[in-house]
Amino acid sequence: MRILVSGSSGLIGSQLMQRLLAEGHDVVRLVRQTGVPNSILWNPEQRDLDVHHLNDCDAVIHLCGENIGDGRWTKDKMRRIRSSRVESTRLLCEKLATLPNPPRVFLAASATGIYGHRPGEILDENSVTGKGFLAEVCSAWESASVSASRAGIRTVHLRFGAMLTSQGAFLQRLLPWFRMGLGGNVGRGRQYWTWISLVDAISAILHVLRWEDISGAVNVVSPEPATNAEITRAIAKAVHRPAILPAPPLLLSLLYGSIVKDVLCASQRVVPTKLLESGFQFRFPGINAAIEEALGERNGSG
Repeated sequence: MRILVSGSSGLIGSQLMQRLLAEGHDVVRLVRQTGVPNSILWNPEQRDLDVHHLNDCDAVIHLCGENIGDGRWTKDKMRRIRSSRVESTRLLCEKLATLPNPPRVFLAASATGIYGHRPGEILDENSVTGKGFLAEVCSAWESASVSASRAGIRTVHLRFGAMLTSQGAFLQRLLPWFRMGLGGNVGRGRQYWTWISLVDAISAILHVLRWEDISGAVNVVSPEPATNAEITRAIAKAVHRPAILPAPPLLLSLLYGSIVKDVLCASQRVVPTKLLESGFQFRFPGINAAIEEALGERNGSG
């Protein structure tokens, strides 16, 4: 297949590129800077994208967006989080919809943040949108692709959970504290954190790409959601340190801003119903093995 990929230099995109190329696909990168081989230039902020370069792509995988885990959530940061997702998606889909030979499928990143804080519920792809900043961003993000679906392009919203990899912001923020023996639950640790191993996330994207009956929202998460306390114990076990010091949410909020309320203290027990029903097999469904695999990446053993 000829596949166009945005966000190809990011955490998921860089790993996905390797898999696609290894499988023999012709991969074209959507980039902002010149000099990148086999690429197409664009500038979403200026709505700059030459539609003629998009012809004859079989699939588009759209992964770009401001990293939510990089830096404190200031007003400007939150503006960039929203605009980098919504405006880039809207521009790309509007252009794709005008093509005489549009791609068969459009896969776009989204996030389980769309469900908001939902303690006590089990959430699948049929669950309604929640409340809060991330829920609003994700809802607008997914709505921005309406031009593609109206043009008859199979459109999929990949609702990713927290990515378990030593290269990702989720573990990079937590690991230093745990390695110093200062790790612990966030608050009481009862909130569910939705997660997936990077290995399974990449395989899930490829699975959805091939499975033509799948469209709409797809939860890209482990089938075994875990509480914050369970994830805390798994990290502590993997680094051979105790985890007995709970982190007060108020202190974390002073350090990191509203990401604490929207992410660290939010409870989301999300399940991957569509992936399971379509026969997808997870390599790391359980939190302990997934944490061990993620930490082994650093030494090349993952």
